[in-house]
Amino acid sequence: MGVKNMMACVKNTNETDTMKKQIKGTVVLMKKNVLDLNDFGSSFLDWVYEIFNKRVSIQLISSTHFETSNGSNGKIGKAAFIEDWVSKKTAMVAREASFSVTFEWDESMGVPGAFLIKNHHHRQFYLKTVELEHVPGHGTIHFVCNSWVYPTHRYNYDRIFFANQAYLPSSTPGPLRHYREQELINLRGTGTGMLKKWDRVYDYAYYNDLGASDKGLEYARPVLGGSQEYPYPRRGRTGRKPTKTDPNCEKRLFLLSLNIYVPRDERFNHIKFSDFLGYAAKSIGQVVRPEIKAIFDKTPNEFDSFEDVLALYKGGFSLPEHTVKKLRKHTNLELVRELLRNDGEKPLTFPMPDVIKESKSAWRTDEEFGREMVAGVNPVVIRRLEEFPPASKLDPKEYGDQTSSMSKEKLEPNMNGITVEIALEENKLFILDHHDALMPYLTRINSTKSKIYATRTILLLQDDGTLKPLAIELSLPNTKSEVYTPANDDTIEGKIWQLAKAYVAVNDSGYHQLISHWLNTHAVIEPFIIATNRQLSVLHPIYKLLQPHFRDTMNINALARQILINAGGVLENTVFPAKYAMEMSAVLYKNWVFTEQGLPADLLKRGVAVEDPSQPNGLKLLIEDYPFAIDGLEIWSAMQTWVHDYCSIYYLSDEMVRSDSELQSWWTELRTEGHGDKKDEPWWPQMNTRAELIDTCTIIIWVASALHAAVNFGQYPYAGYLPNRPTVSRRFMPKPGTREYDELESNFDKAYLKTITSQFQTLLGVSLIETLSRHSTDEIYLGQSESPYWTADVNALQVFERFGKELVDIEERIKERNNDECLKNRNGPVKVPYTLLYPNTSDYSHEGGLTGKGIPNSISI
Repeated sequence: MGVKNMMACVKNTNETDTMKKQIKGTVVLMKKNVLDLNDFGSSFLDWVYEIFNKRVSIQLISSTHFETSNGSNGKIGKAAFIEDWVSKKTAMVAREASFSVTFEWDESMGVPGAFLIKNHHHRQFYLKTVELEHVPGHGTIHFVCNSWVYPTHRYNYDRIFFANQAYLPSSTPGPLRHYREQELINLRGTGTGMLKKWDRVYDYAYYNDLGASDKGLEYARPVLGGSQEYPYPRRGRTGRKPTKTDPNCEKRLFLLSLNIYVPRDERFNHIKFSDFLGYAAKSIGQVVRPEIKAIFDKTPNEFDSFEDVLALYKGGFSLPEHTVKKLRKHTNLELVRELLRNDGEKPLTFPMPDVIKESKSAWRTDEEFGREMVAGVNPVVIRRLEEFPPASKLDPKEYGDQTSSMSKEKLEPNMNGITVEIALEENKLFILDHHDALMPYLTRINSTKSKIYATRTILLLQDDGTLKPLAIELSLPNTKSEVYTPANDDTIEGKIWQLAKAYVAVNDSGYHQLISHWLNTHAVIEPFIIATNRQLSVLHPIYKLLQPHFRDTMNINALARQILINAGGVLENTVFPAKYAMEMSAVLYKNWVFTEQGLPADLLKRGVAVEDPSQPNGLKLLIEDYPFAIDGLEIWSAMQTWVHDYCSIYYLSDEMVRSDSELQSWWTELRTEGHGDKKDEPWWPQMNTRAELIDTCTIIIWVASALHAAVNFGQYPYAGYLPNRPTVSRRFMPKPGTREYDELESNFDKAYLKTITSQFQTLLGVSLIETLSRHSTDEIYLGQSESPYWTADVNALQVFERFGKELVDIEERIKERNNDECLKNRNGPVKVPYTLLYPNTSDYSHEGGLTGKGIPNSISI
C-alpha cells in the first residue's frame, strides 16, 4: 500500500472514531422475584438464560433520521444489553433496582425518540424508567415507561417506548409516525379470543358477567348495555367463554379469584394490591356466613340495642373456639387469617366512625340530618323546590298520579313564621327527592326481604344557614302516601319521626352507592379509559393530561364485578334493591348527561345555584354554607385553569382541534362505542373548538378525582355507624294497634334496629365501606405526578406547578372555613369537619388509611 493510501485510511479511521461514541443509560425496573418469593425456579432460569446470552436488549430508535431499509421509519440502533442482571443483588422485597446499559452512537442516529426492548428471559419484569445521559447535541432524555414487559414469545410485535416529549399527530417526527400508529393498533387487539394476563388489549364489552345463570335461575341477571331497556356504559372486554345456559352472558370466575382480566398495566401495583388484600379481608364474611351467624346471641341476626352496635367499635365479637378452628382450615388462608386477627385484637372489630366519636347521639338531630345533605357522603342530590306540592315526572298512565300529598298546613307551623309561597319566592325550600327514581321498582324490591318507601323530604333554609327538615313523605304504589313532621323524641310521634328519617336514609344510602358513587364515577369513566388507550398515543398531549386520572380504575371496577356488584355479591346482600340493584342503575343511566357532570352545570341543574357573573365561578349559591359546593367550586376553578393553560400550549386555534386525527377518533369512539347507548344524544360536545376540548377534559378529571373523592371517602366516617345511614329497611312504618307499634313506643332502640339493616348485613356492609374508604399508602393525589419527568415540555411543567400551588392555597382556605364557627354546616352537631375535598398536602399524602381527606388523581378504590 502506498503512503498516500495509508494516510487516507488513517484519516477515515480517525473520522469514524470521532463519529462513534457511547451513550450511557440507566434502567430502573423491578424483577418479578421480588414480588413472588415462590418464584426461585424462574429466577434460576433467568440466570441460565443470561449465561447463554438470552438477555434483555434495548435498541434506540432515531426521531430525526430515517432508515430506508426499514420502510422509511426511524433508524434503529445496535442492540445494547442490560448489564449486571445476574451479579447485581436485588432486595427480596418489592423494590426497584437500577441497572446500566451502554449504547453505541454515531451521528447517523440523530436524536433517540423511542426504543425497542426485547425480554429474552423466562419471566416478566416491571420497567419503570430509562434515562439516557449526555446524548450529543441534546443532553438527557427521559423515558417514563411504567409497564410490565413479558418474554418476547408472549407478543407478536415489538415492545416500544417513547421519550417523554408530547406531539400532536401532525407534528410527530416523521421517523416515529409508523411506530406511533402501530402501537395503537397493538393496544386495540383483534376483538376476538380470551385475553391473557400478559395482553395489553383495550376493548369494549357489555356488563354481561354479573349473573351466574349456570348456578340457577335466581342468579340470572339481565345484560346491561346494548338495549333501550337496560342501557349502560361499556366495560373492558375479557373474552371469556359464554355460560352454558345463556350464550349472551359471560362465564364467571371462581368467586374469590382476583385474576379477572384487565390490561396488564392497569392492574394494581404490589403496594396497592397488598393494601387491598388487607382491607378487603373482612369482606369474606359472605363466604363464611353460617359460621359468623352462629356467634350472635339473644336475638338471632339482630342487634338488641345501640350499645350492641357500639360494641363493634369498642371490643368486637368473640367467636367460639370451634368456629375459629373451622375458619382457619378455610382454603383462602390469607384472607381468613386477616379476618381472625393475629395481632391480639378481637375479630370483627372496626375503627370508631367519625360521626360518633364526639357524641353517640348527635347523629339523631334534625340539624345533622339536614347538614349531611350538603356536607355528608352524598351531597349531590339535594335540589331547590320550585313548585309545591312536589310533582312527579312519572307517566300517570303507568303509575297513577304521583303528585305529593304534602300540604301547607303540615309544613307552615314549623316554618319560622313564613308561608310556603314566601319561602318558594325567596328560594328557601329544598327537597331530597328519591321518589321518581325508586317508585318504578318498589313492587319488585318489596317482594324481597326489603320493605322500603319512595321518599320526599322538604327542608327550610334558615337564617343561620342550616337546613331544617319540615316534612317527610313515604310513598308506596297505588296507595295514599303518608306525611310525617318533626316531633319531640320523648313522644311516640317523635319516635315515628326518627323512623321516618331512617327510611329517607335508606333511600339515600342505596341511591348513593348505586348511582352517585358506582354509576356516576366508576362506571361512566371506564369507557374514557378504554377509548383513550385505543385512540390517543402515549405521545399525545391529551393522553398525558388524562392518563394520571385513570390509574387503577379498570382494576377496581373488574374486582367490583367479581365480588361486589355481581349476583349474590356484597352489594346485593347489603343494599335494599338487592338483586335489582344493577338493573335499576341501568334504568337511571338513561338520565345521565355528560355535560351535566361538571360541578357548575350540576349545581345549576339542581337549582341550588343561579348564574351571577359577578361571582368568581359565575355562580351564586342559594345555600351559602354548602361545604361540598363551596370547596368543590374552588377545586373546579383551579382544575379548569390548569386544563385551559395546558391545552393552550398545544392547540393554538380551533382548527387544530378539528384537524387532530387521534383526538377526533377518540371522541367519536367514546360516544359511539364507549357510551354507545347514548350515541345519538344531542348534548354531546362536537369537539370542534378549544373550549369544547377544555370543558370535556375538565369534566373527565373532575369526575375521576374530586367528585369520586367527595362521594367515596366519607363512607366510613358517616356510614360506618349503620344507624346513621342504614342500607336496608325490613318492615314498614308500624300502625297504631299493632305489636310493632307497641314495641316502638316501649323500646325504641330495639324497634329501630329491627327495622333497619340486620346484624349480619351490618357486619358485611361496614366491612365493605371500610375497605372502600381507605386510601392506599402509595396514593397519588391531585396536583401530584408519578414522575417529575412525565413530560419534557417546560411550559406544561410550569402550569402544572402553578396548579399544585393553587391546590395548597385552596386547602388552607378550606381549613379556615372549617374553623369558622359561623359556618354551622362545616362541622355540625357531630363535630366532623368537612375535609373530603382537601386536595393533597404533605401531612397525610403518604399516610394512607381512613384519613377522610385527600383527592386522589383517580378512581383507585
